[in-house]
Amino acid sequence: MALPQPAGMMRGMTLAPPDHEAIAAEALEAMDGARQIVPFSARYPGLTLGDAYRILARLCELRTARGERVIGRKIGFTNRTIWAEYGVYAPMWGFVFDATVRDLPPPRQAAQHPLTLALFAEPRIEPEIVFRLAAAPSPDMDETVLFGCIDWVAQGFEIVQSVFPGWKFAPVDTVIANGLHGALLLAPRHPAGFGSTTDWVSNLACFEIDLLRDGTVVDRGHAANVLDGPLSALRHLVGLLARDPVNSPLAPGDIVTTGTLTRAFPISPGESWGTRLHGIELGGRPVWFA
Repeated sequence: MALPQPAGMMRGMTLAPPDHEAIAAEALEAMDGARQIVPFSARYPGLTLGDAYRILARLCELRTARGERVIGRKIGFTNRTIWAEYGVYAPMWGFVFDATVRDLPPPRQAAQHPLTLALFAEPRIEPEIVFRLAAAPSPDMDETVLFGCIDWVAQGFEIVQSVFPGWKFAPVDTVIANGLHGALLLAPRHPAGFGSTTDWVSNLACFEIDLLRDGTVVDRGHAANVLDGPLSALRHLVGLLARDPVNSPLAPGDIVTTGTLTRAFPISPGESWGTRLHGIELGGRPVWFA
């Protein structure tokens, strides 16, 4: 006995073009409520990455209309070692908003200021390098010149989430869901002007990082995991935005988080997570979850 086909999929019928406005609104509602939905790619097989970034632009408009402010971007899937795990084989990006960023408290206060995980759908943690821009970068800059655009450097955690059950999605879904961005947690900033540019550029390309859960190392990452280094990841984003006909380029004051240095790990209430960095003078801070 043949199974019934979904509405709009009956033989001989032509699919209506996807409604970008409706998709953006549905994605935002799902993220707001930590609610999971059927991937858009399964419902609209013809969606392209160009469509997805147009929908993302509309989602951004919906968020700014209610008072949120764009303060930067996140780059996702820069870590080539996790591409096969998720079936995504190229980087993408999303917006970072003032409402999604918070400073990590000092270690002695971390347990008293946990992050509530009920705000997110299937949350995972990613240790990342974060930059704040002092000047607008351009696509023709190499890593050394690009570093001259940076105001400060910090280690942080991005909390990513999947409004698509089981972390199963296509690349277009990740873009529409704002790059799976949930929150960005920042350790202390380190001014880029302290120390030589040569040392910064070299160290940012070769440091290592341990990711710890409840004091035990669960993974070790390397700077090169993220497109050969966080500066290379930033350079890649600058190039992507230069070719984007809809979304604006990076501007002075923007922060950019450059992608996970390790695998992304599921997180649960009651856990504490931290990092140890080797080969670069960036201090991390722990985070607790409730």
